[in-house]
Amino acid sequence: MFGGKHCTVTTIKRKDGTYDSFSMPRKSHPVLQKLKKIPFIRGIVAIIESSAVGSRHLSFSTDRYDVDPKDDDSIVKEEETSKIGMILGVAAVGILSFIFGKVLFTLIPVFLAAIFQDVAPAKGAQILIEGFFKLALLLLYIYFVSMTPLIKRVFQYHGAEHKVINAFEANKELTVENVRNASRLHYRCGSSFILFTVVVGLFLYMFVPTDPLYARILNRLALIPVVLGVSFEVLQLTNKLRDVPVLKFLGYPGLWLQLLTTKEPNDDQIQTAIISFNTMLEEEIKTEQGLTGEKIV
Repeated sequence: MFGGKHCTVTTIKRKDGTYDSFSMPRKSHPVLQKLKKIPFIRGIVAIIESSAVGSRHLSFSTDRYDVDPKDDDSIVKEEETSKIGMILGVAAVGILSFIFGKVLFTLIPVFLAAIFQDVAPAKGAQILIEGFFKLALLLLYIYFVSMTPLIKRVFQYHGAEHKVINAFEANKELTVENVRNASRLHYRCGSSFILFTVVVGLFLYMFVPTDPLYARILNRLALIPVVLGVSFEVLQLTNKLRDVPVLKFLGYPGLWLQLLTTKEPNDDQIQTAIISFNTMLEEEIKTEQGLTGEKIV
């Protein structure tokens, strides 16, 4: 999936070797548009929107991936029958899944750290132990799910997306060979954001109590939006500093995590990513032409 200023596009390769693309215009409520201009708040809004949009695109892919194109009519009829309900349902599932996962990965380390309360009762020690378990849980979870065939394929497409973007930003022609030689790691990746939430959380937790346990649980839950908002700003900052030799190392931990969340794609997956990206560019040009009335070459 690729996202531009005006649309998001997903492309899949069908069973018969053809390619099918799904495009969604970027439409935000005026209130959300204003919120996305406010530092720290904009990150939370972006995450919620990304979860909802990503779920729509994932639904498109899973509905058609193993289906013969001849049977598309039945899929379209089902979608048209309950279009509004389906859109709202898929978006809600995406957002709720993200929230549930975030709460789970926030609270489990709290209970694990509390086990060592007698051995390491100091506030700083408890926060470090909590951070250790959170990071370990994150890495182990990603590692084990990446071993399943389905997620491995998803991570390969993830790597293909990064390669296409890196090749494009390097002004390379988007051919399979050029894209294959590009890096599968990218500073703006959401994987980096996940890691930043762990690091940012360690610092923010220093300013709230860890005892008693119920207080720690409550402030951890209350701080989830704050951690997300600050982490988003850190991600934006590291992307701006990636060309500064002395400071670009700030983004390295996020890049290292991408060694788990991306896999080397095959040529078919690279070709699919190229088609998806080019389709997104075409949609962007059409939209810009419609807004300005000018022909863009």
